[in-house]
This record gives sequence, C-alpha cells and structure tokens, in this order.
Amino acid sequence: MLNASSMLEYGKHWTMSQLYSHCPEIANCNLIISFTIRMLTMMCCSNVDRRDRDRDRDREDRSRDRDRDRDRDRDRDRDREPKPSSAPSNSTPAASALPPLKQMVLQQQINPFTNLPHTPRYYEILKKRLQLPVWEYKESFTDIITRHQSFVLVGETGSGKTTQIPQWCVDMVRSLPGPKRAVACTQPRRVAAMSVAQRVADEIDVMLGQEVGYSIRFEDCSSAKTILKYMTDGMLLREAMNDPLLERYGVIILDEAHERTLATDILMGVLKEVVRQRSDLKVIVMSATLDAGKFQVYFDSCPLLTIPGRTHPVEIFYTPEPERDYLEAAIRTVIQIHMCEEEEGDCLLFLTGQEEIDEACKRIKREVDDLGPEVGDIKIIPLYSTLPPQQQQRIFEPPPPRKPNGAIGRKVVVSTNIAETSLTIDGVVFVIDPGFAKQKVYNPRIRVESLLVTAISKASAQQRAGRAGRTRPGKCFRLYTEKAYKTEMQDNTYPEILRSNLGSVVLQLKKLGIDDLVHFDFMDPPAPETLMRALELLNYLAALNDDGDLTELGSMMAEFPLDPQLAKMVIASCEFNCSNEILSITAMLSGAIILFFILSHLGDMRFFHITICFFHFRR
Repeated sequence: MLNASSMLEYGKHWTMSQLYSHCPEIANCNLIISFTIRMLTMMCCSNVDRRDRDRDRDREDRSRDRDRDRDRDRDRDRDREPKPSSAPSNSTPAASALPPLKQMVLQQQINPFTNLPHTPRYYEILKKRLQLPVWEYKESFTDIITRHQSFVLVGETGSGKTTQIPQWCVDMVRSLPGPKRAVACTQPRRVAAMSVAQRVADEIDVMLGQEVGYSIRFEDCSSAKTILKYMTDGMLLREAMNDPLLERYGVIILDEAHERTLATDILMGVLKEVVRQRSDLKVIVMSATLDAGKFQVYFDSCPLLTIPGRTHPVEIFYTPEPERDYLEAAIRTVIQIHMCEEEEGDCLLFLTGQEEIDEACKRIKREVDDLGPEVGDIKIIPLYSTLPPQQQQRIFEPPPPRKPNGAIGRKVVVSTNIAETSLTIDGVVFVIDPGFAKQKVYNPRIRVESLLVTAISKASAQQRAGRAGRTRPGKCFRLYTEKAYKTEMQDNTYPEILRSNLGSVVLQLKKLGIDDLVHFDFMDPPAPETLMRALELLNYLAALNDDGDLTELGSMMAEFPLDPQLAKMVIASCEFNCSNEILSITAMLSGAIILFFILSHLGDMRFFHITICFFHFRR
C-alpha cells in the first residue's frame, strides 16, 4: 500500500486507473481532493518555473546584445578616426528641416542614464519616435504641466502618449532641484504594463528592470535605480497603503482611465486628496476617448490637452439582421476576408475570452487548411491576459509571405478587448467586431459575482474600429445591426465600481485611513446597499469591529491581494496547522479556470477524472 507522498511521486507518471489499482484508498473523497490540489499545483509551479527561465534567458540575451553594441561604440570613439556618426547630423537636409526640439534630441550622443554612447538601435527607434503625433505637442505639454498640478490628456490610440509622455515626465523630474523622485504610470492590464515597459526601456537604451521597470501582481521587475515604473493600477494602490502620500513619486500618470476599472476609480479619489497635501506632486489622467469632460470636472476643472492619433479612414459595415451565433459569424467573416479581399492586410478579431479564442483559432486553421494549397497562408495568433509574455509578443510577428501564385498571406490576431487600447498592433487593416465582451457583475442581494457576456459600449466599438486605420485605410465588420449600435448600446462603459463586490475596496480604503466611506469622493458613488453589504461581510470576518474600525486582523488581511474570505482563510490556517493545504486551495480558487482550460486544451486525459472530481466537489 502506498502512502500519500508515494502517490504524489508516482502520480506524475500514472493514469487514474493505475492509481486506483495500486491505491484503493484514493476512492476516499478527501484524499481525492487533496491529491487533485497537489497535482495541479505541481503542474502550475512547473509552468511558472519554465516561464521564468524563458524570461530570464531573454533578458540575458538582450543584455549581451546591448553590451556588445556599447563596446563597439566605445572602440569606435577610441580609434579617433573620422567615421560617419551613428547619430543623424543636423547638416543633412532632412535634419535641418526638423523643428529645433527634434534636432536637439537627434544630436544627443551620450545616454544620460548610463553615461555611455547610444547604441545604433537607439537612433533607429528614435527616428520612429519623432514621427509620432504626440511630439507635435511637447511644448504645449511642458507648458501645462509646469503651471498646473493636474490635467487631463486625451490621446487617441496610436498617438504615442503611453510611451512618450512618461519619458518627458522623467526629463522634467530629473531637471528639478531637490530629491529625485520617480514617475509612475498605471495600466489596467498586466500585459500592457510589461510590454510598454520593455518598449520604453529599448527607446531610452537601458536594461529593463534598471532605470525602467514594471510591477504587476506577484512580479516586480524594478530596482533602486528605477525612475520610471509601469504598473497595474492595483499595485499603485497597494503602494499607497504603506505610503499614503506616495512620497516616492513626483509624477503619477493614470493611463487608460476611460476603462474605469475599480482600482483606477479608487486611485483618482485618493490622488485628488494627495494633491491637496503635496504641492510638488503632478497627476496626469490619460484617456483614449474624447469624452473627457467628466475627468476635468472631477479634478476641479483642470486643463485638457487633446492629441489626435495617426489614423486613416475606416469603412464600417453592419449586418442586415442580428446574428444568432456571433462566434460562427466571426469565423465565417475571417475566412471570407482571407479568400476574397485583394489587398494585403492583417485581421483583428475581438472575442470575449480564452475559451472562445482557442476554439476560434482551431476552427479558422482547420477551415483554411481544408481550402487547399491555392489559398494564401494564414498565421493565427491568440491574445489574452493569461498568455505567457513570450506568446503575447507573437502579435508583432510579420504575416506569411505571398505564395508564388499571388495568394496573400495574412496574420489573424484573435483577442479579447485587451487590443482595444492597451496594445497597438501595426499592420491591421480588417477588424471583426461581434459587439460583446465579458464583464463582472455583482448582485448584492444574493452576494454572487458573475462573469457575463454583455454588449459593449459605443466608445468601445469606436476604439475597435479605429484599430483598422493605423497604417492605411481599413475596414471594420460589425456583426450587429446599425440600429442596435445607435439605439441599444450605451455611450460609455459602465464603471466597474458600480457592478462589483466592494469587500476588497472597503478593506483597502480602511487600510488607507479613509473611514468616512459615505463621503469619500468617488467619481461615481456606488449604491449604498452594496457598501452596506461589504461592511457587513468584513464585520462578520472580524476585519472590522462593531464601530466600523479596522481590526488588527483586518489590517493583516488587507496585505493579501485576495478576496477578504480567502485572506481570512489563509491567516486562520496557521492556527489549525494546515497552511500548506490552504495555500494550495487558495491558489486554485484564484486561478482554477486557467488550469482547467489548459488541461482541456492539451487533451491530457490522465487528469480528466481529477478535474471532474474537483468540479463536483465545488458544486
């Protein structure tokens, strides 16, 4: 007979039937659940370790390439031979035609962050940077931020606001006397924070994690030298718990504020109060939608700077009748575009989640393969937030080449709404918009939070259509009627704070020292019933006392990036000597859906029975 530790060792290689034959006790329900948790936790850890090794290897490769370029530049300068400089000269006709500001940037030879000569790649990227629309507004930006503590910046997607504005803020902070403070730029999604940080590190010619870094849940790629940090809005909120005045930062940028995430709304209320107490702090609210008047009013009628994007005309197509199955209609539209459109260009298909995306990728690939060799090649790339960073970078790969018979090769990116504004994918000419996205909706009466497929807003539809006009005129195929767009869709996305469980929000606000929740300056105040339910829950969990004050246990619970119930469970496990098991259960409850989708996608039947047992147990 095998004990539990032996089962875990052999379970890596055995099927369930083999385990049943060697271990009759596995029929016991508690043992099945314990075994299930351990096996899936081991698989998750191995995937995380592999991802970390790949990321570290990529960083080492980039570091070696950058060091090699710098060594070559130093050798060139040491030789003192008259050679053409890598930096563009202002004596050329192209350079002399540039405005003085851009000429000065191009003439910079030494990297101010490393005191080393710039690499050739820096100048290649710089030429592209100077073509971004945002550069035409640098003087206006500098004038506004010098005279005002806070202002709103509206920049259409593709204008360059997410990468360039924080760099200008770094230059401003470095030029000020006194202690050198950092610049924080928040993003609503992890993938955006990571990818933008890597891009900006390349633009200013430094290693990611040094002068430029990022901070997301469970991963901090920054150092004491970091002066520009991209982070999720939730991470900045957690920093505010330990540093209520955010003394480390001289400029804080709330990017993609139009998405109105829970953490962004709380941050706006917190920063509005911090600005009153810190005259040296600058706050910039950046949005990709033109409806920014609400942000202006909220921040005491602050200035507004509008920057147009680099877009071309986009032709909009609607369906004559509503589609019964939007997934089937979306796949059919992609196939028709690939077969019938005579101009080159990639496709961007918006779907609601990972399961739909994986299914669509498989079906598109299968149907294109069935069309025969006369049809052009197609590269299908999924994109959602839980993909490893290496796979997310595939969206920037070039499309397949033309075939000898002239058939066009296309890249098809199948994405969640992460591609609306957070990431910019060049080369997209055709956008397919089914008109749906997933949203969290909380019912305070039955205390259940659901992830529902709901119709998008008009603002989201406009953002999706704009993806098609980045490089040349494009087309957007909306899989809904024009009447539905005009009469049924809301103008803007419903703020997350009005449709979410506020247990974690109330706990965080209490940790920040904000006791009067009724008079807290929310941009959109949540329903009183939702707040009362959250207070009742926290009091029941002993996170708040009967007077509504934060207890010692509640202060400890607020440190965990978990729902209050799970945080209480983890803390209480120490008393019952079961922390190891509770940590495994908590990890699964926080990310079980991802694990099960991966197992189903890989078709690993060895764990099929385990998955069924766990779902049955939860029901």
